[in-house]
Amino acid sequence: MLARKKKPAIPPYWEDAKSYLMQACPVMRDLIPRYGNAALERQHDCGFTTLTRAIVGQQISVKAADSVWAKLEVAVQPFSAATMLALPDETLRACGLSGQKVAYSKNIAQFFITHPFTLHDWDDHRDDEVLALLTGIKGVGEWTAQMFMMFHLHRPDILPTKDIGLLKAMHLYCSSIKLKKNNKYHKPDIYERSARVWMPYRTVATWYLWRALDPVPVAY
Repeated sequence: MLARKKKPAIPPYWEDAKSYLMQACPVMRDLIPRYGNAALERQHDCGFTTLTRAIVGQQISVKAADSVWAKLEVAVQPFSAATMLALPDETLRACGLSGQKVAYSKNIAQFFITHPFTLHDWDDHRDDEVLALLTGIKGVGEWTAQMFMMFHLHRPDILPTKDIGLLKAMHLYCSSIKLKKNNKYHKPDIYERSARVWMPYRTVATWYLWRALDPVPVAY
């Protein structure tokens, strides 16, 4: 049997998406050239690692998440689902994980032991199927699953409408969306309608909107 080729770290559709978005949307026409050849990159080939990294990053700053992750990589050696499950909770808490995130990380580890998916195995599942599989893990919500689909699986058309960074950027750059009274956000369908112009590359548009807010690229 021929070995499958390793998938590239940058989505193969990235350059086509840039051209499409700049033709379709004035906002993207302005934002995309600012960042040269920069692109979304897969940081890990292991799905367990990527999903755990997303859990670490929940509800904390990029800087804080990086600090916790650095400690976790030292503590979990080798970094695998089996090692994570074998470690005492106290060891993981000492890395900066909350008790809840320790439980969630171990739930993810158990999932990948039961489902030892490779990157290629995920290709057999549609976006909605991946979402259903991942959100079936206690502690993995829609946002976390979407980060996995964007950064690990390189799915091209993901719009994470529960991501505050994306919503902030859309309010700044999309003139059709205005904040509600008291600076409250709208329901997801408002953002989805505004983002239709970016289909089928909403993942790419989201990444550039994130970059417009933060010079440090988001990575999982």
